Amino acid sequence: MSATPLSAGQVQEIQARVSYDINRAQRLLDISLAPIEARLDLSGTTAGMYCYKGDQRWLRFNPWVFATDMSLHLRDTVPHEVAHYAIHQEFGRRKVKPHGQEWQSLMVAMGANPSATYTADFSQIPVRRQRRHAYRCACRDHSVSTTRHNRIRAGRAIYRCSYCNHALAASGDSSVY
Repeated sequence: MSATPLSAGQVQEIQARVSYDINRAQRLLDISLAPIEARLDLSGTTAGMYCYKGDQRWLRFNPWVFATDMSLHLRDTVPHEVAHYAIHQEFGRRKVKPHGQEWQSLMVAMGANPSATYTADFSQIPVRRQRRHAYRCACRDHSVSTTRHNRIRAGRAIYRCSYCNHALAASGDSSVY
């Protein structure tokens, strides 16, 4: 499997669209936005993500998802994440919902779809699947992800059934699938 299904030209298209959308957001909000890095390192079925830590800001995009419909993701996903960046810079720590009114207004002004999610066929996208582990409570069987299984085994977490409120305990089968 190749590291990315996108050509160098497509990667440049994404970078150019990020710059273009940052410039548009600046004009629409009348603010100054610094250029930020766009990484093509996201995996799974998420198309894009705006990230920040301290003073650092960056965008992450999934090259496998972009390869399914490049024009859709250039038109909607890139402005979606740039809008998160712009709204975060404009409103900072104030209580602004991630897909709230401010974000939606900017998306509409940018000519992008203001939907928080999208649907697509992910059958051709490589996705890591966690093994599942069999657990039981007082009323039923449960299937627990490896992450939760490891937290329970290490004593870092207790998970309870949402129906009977009893703690989940490992059943005889160590893995379900």
